[in-house]
Order: sequence, then C-alpha cells, then structure tokens
Amino acid sequence: MGMTIKGPDGKPRCQWCSATPEYLVYHDHEWGYPVDDDRRLFEKLSLEGFQSGLSWRTILAKRDNFRAAFHDFDFNKVARFGGRDVERLLKDEGIVRHRGKIEAVINNARRAQELIEAEGSLAAFVWRYELMPSELAEPQTASTSAASIALSKELKKRGWKFVGPTTAYAFMQAMGLVNDHVHECVIRGKVEVARKKFKRP
Repeated sequence: MGMTIKGPDGKPRCQWCSATPEYLVYHDHEWGYPVDDDRRLFEKLSLEGFQSGLSWRTILAKRDNFRAAFHDFDFNKVARFGGRDVERLLKDEGIVRHRGKIEAVINNARRAQELIEAEGSLAAFVWRYELMPSELAEPQTASTSAASIALSKELKKRGWKFVGPTTAYAFMQAMGLVNDHVHECVIRGKVEVARKKFKRP
C-alpha cells in the first residue's frame, strides 16, 4: 500500500516528497524521526498552525524567516511578545502575515510555559499521545487519529489555539509519534530504528 517515487539514489520513497526539492531533504532527514526537544516541538506546532489552509511547501520555504521572526521559537521569549511585536510581524514579508495565527503562536508560547510547569516538559506531555501499533491506519491514509483528536482536545482545553485534530496529526507524523512512511519507503526502516532507540521522555 502507498505510492512511492524513486529518489536520486534510485531507492523508493514516499510519493509526496517529489513535489519540491526541499521536500526530499525534509523527508529523508526530519519527517518521522522522534523529537524530544521542547523548542523543536513548539516550533513544529507553531508552523503547523501557520500551515492551516496553505501548503507545507510554503511554510518550509519560509521556515528560516519564521525562526528569525520568532527568536528560533524559544517560547520563553515569544511569551513576552506584545502588541508591538504583532504589528512588526504583520509587516514581515518573509512569513505568513495572518494576525490570528501570529497571535496564536504568542498565546501558545504562554500556554507552553504553563504546560511545562505542570507536566515537566512539552515532550513528556505530547509523547503520552504516541500512536500504538494497534491504532495505526495504513501509512498516509489518515489525516486524524483517536490520539490526535485527544491531543488536540487536551491542548484546546489548556487554552492553545490553531491546534485542531488534523494539525495535531501532521505534528505527530513529523515528530515521530507515528512512523507514517509508506512500507516500501527506504527511510521507513531508518525511522523505525530511531524510534526503537529513542528514550521516551
């Protein structure tokens, strides 16, 4: 199951990574590898929120600009952003200039601080929602799961914004809470090895 394309090395990969050259690097070196770094987890949740209604290609192309605009997604710094910062970001042509999404990142930075105070780390919290093998659909056939619905619900309950179930699922796929590379993909095995070695926070 799952469509593949041949990579530059002649080996099969998930079909989606053929859309743009940046995707190939992202697919081979980031997507699906487990992450326990709070700042990276926060960055991904933020970027997934910005992606809502747009293509990931747009966001990935602007990722360095987003990192510069949001202090490398250091949520302790972003939590201190005020109205002046929102206005500055709305003028920044390097990012997606959407007031609601910009304000959501600032709000979510504050919520991240609260969550870390309550749970120890963002990583410890999100990894509770890791998909168990019994819950897995065929790779890349689902855009939500029971776990992503539960994660989205819990984040919303804690005051987070732009974290719907589809956003939560895309986050889980990217951060390694599920290995959603298609079975034939050459990277799937590498991700599986990384997930086996990964110490759950």
